[in-house]
Amino acid sequence: MKVVLTGGAGFIGSHVAEGLLRRGAELHIVDSLNDFYSPDRKRANLAEIRRVGEYGFHEIDICDAAGVRGIFERVRPDVCVHLAARAGVRPSIDQPALYEQVNVGGTVNLLEAAREFRSKKFVFGSSSSVYGESGSVPFREVDVQAYPISPYAATKLAGEQMCYAYAHLHGLTAICLRFFTVFGPRQRPDLAIHKFTALMEEGKAIPVFGDGSTGRDYTYVGDIVAGVLAALDYEPTRKPAFDILNLGNSHPVKLSELIEALEVATGKKAVRNPQPPQPGDVSLTWADIGKAECLLGYRPRTSLAEGLKSFVEWYRAD
Repeated sequence: MKVVLTGGAGFIGSHVAEGLLRRGAELHIVDSLNDFYSPDRKRANLAEIRRVGEYGFHEIDICDAAGVRGIFERVRPDVCVHLAARAGVRPSIDQPALYEQVNVGGTVNLLEAAREFRSKKFVFGSSSSVYGESGSVPFREVDVQAYPISPYAATKLAGEQMCYAYAHLHGLTAICLRFFTVFGPRQRPDLAIHKFTALMEEGKAIPVFGDGSTGRDYTYVGDIVAGVLAALDYEPTRKPAFDILNLGNSHPVKLSELIEALEVATGKKAVRNPQPPQPGDVSLTWADIGKAECLLGYRPRTSLAEGLKSFVEWYRAD
């Protein structure tokens, strides 16, 4: 299987890359190594992937339509796993045009290349943020409200809809995977678990936005990888060949409980710095994973405590 993986130098992407190599895929990673966080960190991820196996690397921005087309023309991939994106709810509020350009325009460039060079499947990394402030929990794929509350969430919903359009118009099999608050080794430094751990290790206060009651469905990166790999083998039976599946843990954890769990994992007491709630943040994410269990055989296996222990060990060894 020839696979083009976008965002393969990033947190989730680097773990997916290793999983693809272990499956025996001919892997081609596309990543711009942008400065959203340290490019050196991404290069370190690429070096870790190289320990698992060889792959092609293409330092190209997905907004470069000609560059994307050139890669597909050379590789002729069977599958595109599209994880590259401008990430983060809060930065998207300050830079909505950039998020639209990368997350929507870049996705269209990839879909066009997949259509032109007859890729069989397109797997799109979406987000639980598309649910917005859903009125019912747990979140089910059929319940999505088209009212995302951040530009980032809106671009992910738009990406899903573009995938559906290409499945309908061009017969491309498209599977959208909604990731729920992924954590584990190599996590981006701007995300809560990484940021909190770094501050706690230095004895500094951690910012706590709101009253600590917000809940997140923290999902270990190894479980996400298992779901992505299972999606490669899944063929929707309906036409167009399109589907949306949640990949979460289905056990939401309050922010206050997360901090307590980090205190156990690090052996350090957290100093809390209360802050007002941040715009764009939803109050709760909670995945109904019944559909993924049925269609992908997806069953998350790593608890929050086990995952935090693994993350802290990686952080201290890094």
